Amino acid sequence: MPSSDHETTLARQWELLRNHLPSRPPGRTSKDLRDRLEAAGHNVQKRTVERDMVELSRIFPIVRNENGTPYGWHWQENARFDVLGMDLSEAVSLGLMEDVLRQIMPPAFISALEGKFSLAREKLAALPKIPHARWKDLVRYVPPGIPFIPPTIAPGVLPFIQEALLQQRQLLVIYKKTGTHEAKEYTLHPLSLIQQGARSYLVASAFDYDTPLLYAVHRMASATILEDVVKRPKGYSLDTFIDSGAAQFGSGETLTLKARVSDELALLLRETPLSKDQKITTRSGVHSLTANVPNSWQLHFWIRSQGAAITVMKPVALRNHIITSLKEALGNY
Repeated sequence: MPSSDHETTLARQWELLRNHLPSRPPGRTSKDLRDRLEAAGHNVQKRTVERDMVELSRIFPIVRNENGTPYGWHWQENARFDVLGMDLSEAVSLGLMEDVLRQIMPPAFISALEGKFSLAREKLAALPKIPHARWKDLVRYVPPGIPFIPPTIAPGVLPFIQEALLQQRQLLVIYKKTGTHEAKEYTLHPLSLIQQGARSYLVASAFDYDTPLLYAVHRMASATILEDVVKRPKGYSLDTFIDSGAAQFGSGETLTLKARVSDELALLLRETPLSKDQKITTRSGVHSLTANVPNSWQLHFWIRSQGAAITVMKPVALRNHIITSLKEALGNY
């Protein structure tokens, strides 16, 4: 075989091993693998791919699934093998990300990563004397506030939501809104998925309305994927939705918060500002805060949680709302 042909074959087979073989059945057919190779820049016939796979399966733990036709190729289940290997930084990164990824990624994606997660754990366990290998045991992400236990999600609901998002299909859900006693049927147009602390929220518009709203995944009793395609609101993007404050259960409006804050809160807010345009001025020992922030439920909750450390001056409507809330809270005591 001429050198150029040998290099072409090696590059093609390397591409197959690195990127295109799933970790479990039913696997990918030779036609599917050929299409993926062509998309990656390899001009190849299906018969050539079939020969490649037979040849590779003699060397690597690759299985041909013969339970259906056409046959599918995949890595042997539970095989502890990685073509590229895994360096220490990759193992540490995967170890740190595993818990988070399991909460937000579709099951099909997680299944494809199981081998890498296992390889990362084995890599770290095999290098106990190397300081960097212990990094996963030395750091943790702790969310601010009380560490709530995640709510229980009905079996099958989250995978259907994730699949509907990927396929851009409408969802029929049985959903109980906050403050109601009975669940109702909703036809939703799923747009995005947000993980907010311990809770997962689906961003979706309902029925024929265009306004995206948040729907708590744990309040869905069931979810069914429909054949109808999602109707996306004009100009919608997840980043725009979040930047508007809607992910904080807000109206999408912005207000200019003016308040007096304590020494401790002023220090905290100088370190971690409420907004990019935040200003804190100090005169005669009094700290005055000004910041443009989304008008949201979470803003109100945060202000109330600060107690005597903050006194809202403007807007007047917000000030009056906080006064009423504090009086009601005091009445409970």
